[in-house]
Amino acid sequence: MSNTKNTEESQDSQESRTSRTTRTSRKQTEDNPTTKRPGPMEVLRQARGQLAELTGMEAESVSSFEQTGDGWALEVEVLELERVPDTMSLMASYQVELDPDGQLTGYRRVRRYERGRADARGGR
Repeated sequence: MSNTKNTEESQDSQESRTSRTTRTSRKQTEDNPTTKRPGPMEVLRQARGQLAELTGMEAESVSSFEQTGDGWALEVEVLELERVPDTMSLMASYQVELDPDGQLTGYRRVRRYERGRADARGGR
């Protein structure tokens, strides 16, 4: 029970630090218009790291990436369930949205599929 309490306190503390850092970073950017926003590669790295931290699953690839009026939009492929053989592993596509500074503002799973299986339809 004490381990659970310590873990929860640690997570709360980490979330508080992350929140303060994000607010500070945004405030500095807003106060100083010459502050350089992160480039595409930095945004990709941040998105993969933030999604992994939230879901506990590592990103395998980014299949879509674009700058929008509100920031950035990505589609990230992750391994949800590893199976043997590998072609039977379950993969998922997550739609990830970030603000202009590269901070994750939302994500959702849009598709789940077996690694070795192609879509029946032409799109996604």
